[in-house]
Amino acid sequence: MAPVEQAEDGSVKSTCVKGIKPTATFGWRHFQAFLMFLGLSCAYTVRVNMSVAIVAMTSDDEEIPSPGNFETFRWEPSVQALILSSFFWGYVLTQVPAGQIAQRFGARKLLAISVFICGGVSLLVPAAARYGGWTLVCVCRVAMGFCQGCVLPSLHTLLAKWAPPEERGRLGTFVYAGHQFGTLVALPISGFLAGSTAGWPSVFYLWGTVTIAWSIWWFFAGADSPANHSTISTEEREYIEMSLKTSHSGQNSDNDVDTSKALSTPWKAILTSQPMWALAVVHCAQTWGFWMLLSEIPTYLHSILDFDIKQNGLISALPYAVMWILSFPTSYISDWTLKRGWVSTGASRKICNSIGHVIPAIALIALGYVDSHQKVLAVAILVIAVALNVPTLCGYQVNHMDLSPNFAGTLMGMTNGTANVFAILAPLITGFIVTDPHQVAEWRTVFFISSGFYFLGNLFFVLFGSGEVQWWNNSADARSHEEMQEKIEKKLSTSYKKSRESVHVHNSTEKERF
Repeated sequence: MAPVEQAEDGSVKSTCVKGIKPTATFGWRHFQAFLMFLGLSCAYTVRVNMSVAIVAMTSDDEEIPSPGNFETFRWEPSVQALILSSFFWGYVLTQVPAGQIAQRFGARKLLAISVFICGGVSLLVPAAARYGGWTLVCVCRVAMGFCQGCVLPSLHTLLAKWAPPEERGRLGTFVYAGHQFGTLVALPISGFLAGSTAGWPSVFYLWGTVTIAWSIWWFFAGADSPANHSTISTEEREYIEMSLKTSHSGQNSDNDVDTSKALSTPWKAILTSQPMWALAVVHCAQTWGFWMLLSEIPTYLHSILDFDIKQNGLISALPYAVMWILSFPTSYISDWTLKRGWVSTGASRKICNSIGHVIPAIALIALGYVDSHQKVLAVAILVIAVALNVPTLCGYQVNHMDLSPNFAGTLMGMTNGTANVFAILAPLITGFIVTDPHQVAEWRTVFFISSGFYFLGNLFFVLFGSGEVQWWNNSADARSHEEMQEKIEKKLSTSYKKSRESVHVHNSTEKERF
């Protein structure tokens, strides 16, 4: 038990600044992180399966069997790009509202319901393609994106309450490695199913069912915070809460995570925060590069390197498999250097992000000069371009929680919503540039653009980003600051008016004298 003392009003409060770490190796915070990891993995399976399925849906190759008379569609590359990007039309709409809902009413139910609906819509995609064509498929993708727009803000809100600062890099990276795990599982299995007698519709049926099953499990096993968990030990709960400096009395310091009441979001302070803008810029750069590769790798492998549908799924997944494996040592090294005091939080985030953007940027430039006869080299460079992006999970990805534990979900919603406008544009612009997918020169232009995004976005983050808790994390301080600013502006305005009036009187007097 943590030491306590009795206040004058008779309430009991803890005097610990930081709780004692539980002796158990695996606690409920780890189980919650595991559930979140599985949830994000499921979300990505239904998000990325279209990248492989659309190759089978639009292919007349004999390598794809159709004993069940599975229909194929003559959709132009521009239409395929539209389908791939349509997910993000709905995705960007719910980011900020989802952050607010998760912050005020809890993230557990929001995450469960949104993922459940997303899985259900995935089951409808084959029927939509048959009876409504690409238009209705786009409608389904928009609806799925609308639901998944709630996922990352919910996860950030949950992690801000479950992850102690000294474990934030590891737990955050583990949860967000669901990106890579979901991708590396979905791509090869989707490729296998699409090339089997089950046909491409089975891709949507499988991942939709798995996603629905997870959402039900999470609804009953998840919790909004340690305080809301029914079976967590007192030792572990106090360790988490004291590490986050949570006060049950509702009085919290600047970097507390206040779970006792709904906080008023300091919108003006957030929107005028330099570190927040730096985070938004680097998030946009990451999203362009990541989603350009994720959406277009199957097409590139099929058109340039001439891999069949089953090989396509396996090789498309390879970079994400390596990325997922590398995520574990990367996060441990990041947290270890912080714990040893070798680098500050801000320096750690910037170093990790620089490694995760600069090396892939160089790899993409190199990939632009690889021709169709150099298959092994092309795949090796693709692995480097994707897998060595993993340090960004310890870079910009967890920076929202560094800047403001109280509003981490809202910040994620804001930056992710803005960034995913680029996820919409990436496949569309790629489709505009790559008019003939068999031309290496056209792909080179796409890779160069993505490389430029990585370089410039990371540079902005290095120059203007921060790893410190911002003053507006405490909404009371933010209100006081804004009130002070308004008073200063009002005084300046009054002084300016008086000065103008004085000058006017002086000029009038001078005119009367003459």
